Amino acid sequence: MTDTVQPATEAPAAAKTMLDVNDIQHILPHRFPFLLIDRVVDLTRRERIVAIKNVTINEPFFAGHFPNQPIMPGVLIVEAIAQAGGALLLTEVEDRSQKLMVFTSIEKARFRRPVVPGDQLRLEVEVKSWHSTPRVLAVRMEGAAYVGDTRVAQATVTCQLVDKARVRGTSEDSASS
Repeated sequence: MTDTVQPATEAPAAAKTMLDVNDIQHILPHRFPFLLIDRVVDLTRRERIVAIKNVTINEPFFAGHFPNQPIMPGVLIVEAIAQAGGALLLTEVEDRSQKLMVFTSIEKARFRRPVVPGDQLRLEVEVKSWHSTPRVLAVRMEGAAYVGDTRVAQATVTCQLVDKARVRGTSEDSASS
């Protein structure tokens, strides 16, 4: 089926190629402590995005992963890749405040080097397929995380945009107190 999703009118950030954290928070629903991208340094609509995550010792997960040997959990690196992809995906959606992007698969995840406090992750995500119908938008993306020139992780993620009401199992109209 052909693409039917129109460009977002909700946020002027859709036309930008660089986004700061305020722009990102207008696009993604994530907040502290789970917002895992700090800046977008390059965005080509429906094609690719490059985002930055500054890794600091203040991250709450370092308290337990691991005491005296802090390493960023690999699953959170994959989440950061997905959030970067989500920022790319959600800039194309008019009613994104009524939508959630959810994982439908994670494939080929590889972790090549530990990520530690002081590292700056550069997340590069490229769209491999973009499928939309009037009811469903699904995107398959390949992502890689780098510290400097060293690839530290990679994964292929597939995400689907769903109505928030569908995730809750109810519609806004039929919700009761």
